[in-house]
Amino acid sequence: MGSEVIIVPIIFGIFFGIVYLFFSTRNKERMALIEKGIGAEIFNKGKQRTAPIWKVFILNLAVLLMGIGIGVFIAMLLDQYTNLGEGIYPAVIFTTAGAGLFVGFNLTKNLDKE
Repeated sequence: MGSEVIIVPIIFGIFFGIVYLFFSTRNKERMALIEKGIGAEIFNKGKQRTAPIWKVFILNLAVLLMGIGIGVFIAMLLDQYTNLGEGIYPAVIFTTAGAGLFVGFNLTKNLDKE
């Protein structure tokens, strides 16, 4: 019972520390560049026009869920018609979900090119 009381604040503290470190370091870098006289256009130099994040999220989620569905279907077929047993379910589901994420990654790259 007592360990939950300790672990939860530690997790939140780590999260807060990472976010604080990120923003404070970014602010220090930008202040140093401003002191040297370098303009703000350096921050927008590497920015490219990309697809909106919601399109990327929806595309990857859809392909992932299709991969999981296909994995369940293939695992049911293998369980029914072979002697592999119930252990085939996680293997096939994770394999097809990984393939779905890979396909989603490639589709996202093509979406960014447009």
